Amino acid sequence: MRFVLSFWLFTYSALAGAAGIDMLRTFLQQTSSGKARFAQIIVDKNLKQLQQATGTMMFARPGKFRWEYEKPYEQLIVGDGSRLWVYDKDLNQVSVRKLDKALGDSPAALLAGSNEIEKIYILTNLGNQEGLDWLEAVPKSKENAFERIRLGFSQSGLETMELRDQFGQVTVIKFASIERNPKLSPELFKFVPPKGADVISE
Repeated sequence: MRFVLSFWLFTYSALAGAAGIDMLRTFLQQTSSGKARFAQIIVDKNLKQLQQATGTMMFARPGKFRWEYEKPYEQLIVGDGSRLWVYDKDLNQVSVRKLDKALGDSPAALLAGSNEIEKIYILTNLGNQEGLDWLEAVPKSKENAFERIRLGFSQSGLETMELRDQFGQVTVIKFASIERNPKLSPELFKFVPPKGADVISE
């Protein structure tokens, strides 16, 4: 998989001046679906840029999401509620695995999973920095791929997500054109491997 599989939540907060944890809880309680454009970069521990991408993502809780990378190359990630599909167009290759094993305690659980986030992560408010209210989520499980996750909220919703892995690499995702609770066709969360594609089951 060419990019860190990270999925990612956003919400509109009705709580003026609310702390990051309150904004996250509002999202979990009031958001059943979402859509946004994103820009993503990955930097190493020395802040050297390794990757850059743009695309669109959608989700319908619980367990359904669609993450489309458009540039610099096309890749499609679909969670249909029971399986996770990853399609690399250039390679004409599809990998598929059970969704529960693919998600585990990953950031995808923040977006498309259940409301029981505080059973998986230790949450800490980081205060306001550069106009955003920040929250840090540290996984309770040592098997999580990420060491910690930071979420930056404005009054219009989640603007930035930062994910630091065990090797010091940081994935930064910035959201734009956010739509909260849009009506999304169920067909968006179904995937049929293209004819002739190499399908790898994990």
